[in-house]
Amino acid sequence: MKKERQYVLMPALFDRKGWIMSDHDFIILDEDETKEDSSSAQETGEKEKAEVTAPEQKKDKDDDGYEKICFICHRPESVTGKMIELPNNITVCPDCMQRSFDVMNNGSIDLSRLMNMPGVQFFNMSDFENMQPRPQKIKKKMEKPKEFHQLNIKDIPAPHKIKARLDEYVVGQEYAKKAMSVAVYNHYKRVATDTMDDIEIEKSNMLMIGPTGSGKTYLVKTLARLLDVPLAITDATSLTEAGYIGDDIESVVSKLLAAADNDVERAEQGIIFIDEIDKIAKKRNSNQRDVSGESVQQGMLKLLEGSEVEVPVGANSKNAMVPLTTVNTKNILFICGGAFPDLEEIIKERLQKKTSMGFNAELKDKYENDKDLLSKVTVEDLRKFGMIPEFLGRLPIIFTLKGLDKDMLVKILKEPKNAILKQYQKLLALDEVKLEFDGGALEAIAEKAMEKDTGARALRAIIEEFMLDIMYEIPKDDSIGQVTITREYIEGTGGPIIELRGQEVPRLG
Repeated sequence: MKKERQYVLMPALFDRKGWIMSDHDFIILDEDETKEDSSSAQETGEKEKAEVTAPEQKKDKDDDGYEKICFICHRPESVTGKMIELPNNITVCPDCMQRSFDVMNNGSIDLSRLMNMPGVQFFNMSDFENMQPRPQKIKKKMEKPKEFHQLNIKDIPAPHKIKARLDEYVVGQEYAKKAMSVAVYNHYKRVATDTMDDIEIEKSNMLMIGPTGSGKTYLVKTLARLLDVPLAITDATSLTEAGYIGDDIESVVSKLLAAADNDVERAEQGIIFIDEIDKIAKKRNSNQRDVSGESVQQGMLKLLEGSEVEVPVGANSKNAMVPLTTVNTKNILFICGGAFPDLEEIIKERLQKKTSMGFNAELKDKYENDKDLLSKVTVEDLRKFGMIPEFLGRLPIIFTLKGLDKDMLVKILKEPKNAILKQYQKLLALDEVKLEFDGGALEAIAEKAMEKDTGARALRAIIEEFMLDIMYEIPKDDSIGQVTITREYIEGTGGPIIELRGQEVPRLG
């Protein structure tokens, strides 16, 4: 049975040709045609929607979270805008592409004549597919604020917990560990509550002063293992003023960026330890330009205070071949350390300014053998040493480390988690040999270390010297079960006690 068409009468403002109609005009619509039109419009909409979502899915698939870098100027996509993609994974920014076209169009060289010129050859870019260096990548900044789970106030370890962990690895230096624990704790409280109210807490950068081998660098390395934040350890000996041979000042932030896997947001909440900070003191009586002293201190002011700096990615200096990214140092904690040689003489000179005559006179040699002389340091002493006042003002926490005495050296040998003696005992345990040190041997090692006057670094050098023959001879004989290092062996008047497996040496006693 043939289906009858149904027609609907309805008012309209426009006819099918688009002419304007009055309010009393009507048009006749065919319901079948209307359904066909609506169904075709629906199919067209679905098709357009599919076409729109397909590139988006492809875009999400191609996006690996890193910015594209211009092959010519090495600027990231966030600075230059949309990149132009060329074969062999080469991307060029619009500015460099436009300059290339301008040079080709406005240049005086006739490119068509290059083929006939001697010594000029054209090459295929596909031949260089595997020869181009691997480019540095910069992670894209997230559009929404990143959730820093490790910076939750409840998750930040308290100062006494940080110090307890430092006690497991570092012997002595109680005041230094306490000062560092409180400063780090307050810093991450400050970062976690930065936007809670209108009160802005300034960061507390630190300056550690201590003789060589007292544990300055080891304290920071231990702190890096305890905290789940990126930490970069660098030294100031290679830093120079911009434009001179050496590392630029911004390279200290570049190393932190590398430690954070080029993640800018994570690096902006890290810690930077600058060792040998005393090497950038002002040069005295110098007629030449001080490019590695006072100029470096002045250049570091903006880093310590907190500002946005252009940092080279994967390099120590800015140049045209290195991409740059912007890092805000507002929430980066700076810890500076140095031995500051001859600082004790400046302190001694200040303390001996009192009169040496009369009943209340002080003896000239009162501070000659004072082991804690560095603890009496003041900002004025550091200024006389060669540090500029502006630099010292940005390091409000100044503390000193004590020199190591004989008892502390003996404790360093055996008490920390990764003590030197425990390392050698583990090495010999792999050969199923037990290693022991008697009390006299430990004291003899500490006495020799104090003679070298290089702190804890001398301990390993001494033990390496005396353990060389033992480490060489033990693997020869499988019957050796235990080796005991004695004081006589350290002093060169005897040898170690070697016990065979299943044999006990009778001891006089």
